[in-house]
Amino acid sequence: MSDILTCAKCDAKNRVTTTPAGQVPVCARCGSPLPWLHDGTDATFDSDIQAGVPVIVDFWAEWCGPCRIMGPILEQIAQEMPGKVRIVKVNVDENPRTPALFGVQGIPTLVMFRGGEQVDEIVGVVQKPLLVERIKHLQALG
Repeated sequence: MSDILTCAKCDAKNRVTTTPAGQVPVCARCGSPLPWLHDGTDATFDSDIQAGVPVIVDFWAEWCGPCRIMGPILEQIAQEMPGKVRIVKVNVDENPRTPALFGVQGIPTLVMFRGGEQVDEIVGVVQKPLLVERIKHLQALG
């Protein structure tokens, strides 16, 4: 992973290449947790689902209308819950191996992980409050 994450608190841009196991990326300027949303690939998937916080993998495609509805919702959640969730967006057209492993047949499909293990899945568009509740439930599982 090598992404530029913008701090929600001080607007500093941070290059994040790796995050130690069990930790979340933090801003180099102010030390606040960063909104953790980035693109994943078939090659990075195994490491993308490893985090000390719940991970939501969004299987999507550019041509998918419902995916264009889910995208901004996931971005809002990443901004509003920095340090509490990791969101990984996997384009199914560019990365066909991983969606096939999970039997993804419709998009958007959100697959949720805790400790690297799949714990939940949602197919289709879901309203933000319901998704936030699911994330909070995953956090409570510890």
